Amino acid sequence: MYKKILVPLDGSPTAAKAIAPAVEMARLCGNIPILGAAVTDPYPYAGLADAVPITADEYRATTTRAADAALQPLVDACKAAGLACECVVSEDAHPWKALLDAAQVKGCDLVVMASHGRRGMQAVLLGSETQKVLTHSKLPVLVVR
Repeated sequence: MYKKILVPLDGSPTAAKAIAPAVEMARLCGNIPILGAAVTDPYPYAGLADAVPITADEYRATTTRAADAALQPLVDACKAAGLACECVVSEDAHPWKALLDAAQVKGCDLVVMASHGRRGMQAVLLGSETQKVLTHSKLPVLVVR
């Protein structure tokens, strides 16, 4: 059925809700591999004067550590289930695009992700990366709530 599952994580408890269903889906599909993906924001002070609160290298090191920490529960769950797990961290102002690019490059054919479930004006103002993935993805997307 599926050959590789993409699981986007941002470190939030809501995003972590996708881990157990993704691991179970991978097991049911014959112990297929999982790709964990996290997206960091680009360095916010590019193009400014030399007086910035943090250097680009320090910023990237900090955001990469946070992304790795967000992905660790997936790595642990895959290890416990005996599944192969690879992780990628991308830097992009548009997380949905970085996630779909990672899925394409790494050969994923299913996305399993959580949704915060915002509705109405809150959804309009805050946006929804899940909604953007659903809108732009050519892959099936399993949304966990």
